[in-house]
Amino acid sequence: MEKQASTRQLKVAREIQKDLAEIIRSKGMAHYGGAMVTVSEVRISPDLSVAKVYVSIFPSARQEAVMKTLGEEVRELRGELGRQVRGQLRIVPEIVFYLDTTLDYAEHIEELLK
Repeated sequence: MEKQASTRQLKVAREIQKDLAEIIRSKGMAHYGGAMVTVSEVRISPDLSVAKVYVSIFPSARQEAVMKTLGEEVRELRGELGRQVRGQLRIVPEIVFYLDTTLDYAEHIEELLK
C-alpha cells in the first residue's frame, strides 16, 4: 500500500502541476501537432527528487506523437520549470511523463453504456 503523501509533497506537486501546465500551454497546440495537452496530475517522491507527471492528450489519436515530443523535450521543460520554481525548491525534480488514460476509459465506458 502506498504511503500517504505529506503536505509538503502535495504542495510541491500542485506547484509543479501549475507551472508545467503553463509552460506546455505557452508552447501552443501547434507545437504538439494540434493536440491539446493537459497536466492532469503530478505525484512527487517523498525526497522531492522525482515528479511523475500525468498528461491527458486530446485528440487521443495524437497521444503517441505528443508523448514522444514530451520525452524529447524533458530536459528543456525541466530547465524551464527550474527557472520558475527557483525560489521555492533547492533541487528541481526529475520529470517523468505518463499518459493519463482516464478520459479514454470514461469514453470507453460511455460507448459501452450506449
